[in-house]
Amino acid sequence: MKKDIEFPSVEGVKVAIVKKENLTSEDEWYVYILNTNPYPIHTILITAKGYGEIDGEKKKTSTLRYHIEELPAGSYAMIEPIHPDVFRLYSEYWVSYYVDKQIFDKKYIFPPDSIQDAHLTLIKALNMPGILHE
Repeated sequence: MKKDIEFPSVEGVKVAIVKKENLTSEDEWYVYILNTNPYPIHTILITAKGYGEIDGEKKKTSTLRYHIEELPAGSYAMIEPIHPDVFRLYSEYWVSYYVDKQIFDKKYIFPPDSIQDAHLTLIKALNMPGILHE
């Protein structure tokens, strides 16, 4: 049972939402996972969803699931593009992965209206402006 599984604390795995300019000089937003550990992580499962209220009406997005076989030490991978229309909702990324045979699990939640230009900082590992959730 899940209560019998030990989930040690997650360190060195981060989720970032970044802004990039495309070839037509329009802004696009993407979600990345970063492994800043000195070892690889593998069998990465990510569940992404948005939920909350907009103008007093409850809203939720589709739940999407992603799988990344392995993320080497000090590397990153794009999870998904994200549209600014959902920035007014909670954006949740539930990440599970293995290091050797040990499972790790963490939810990364970006609150409503936290994804905006005023909160952007340079994410050195990506060399892009974004919002980093550790």
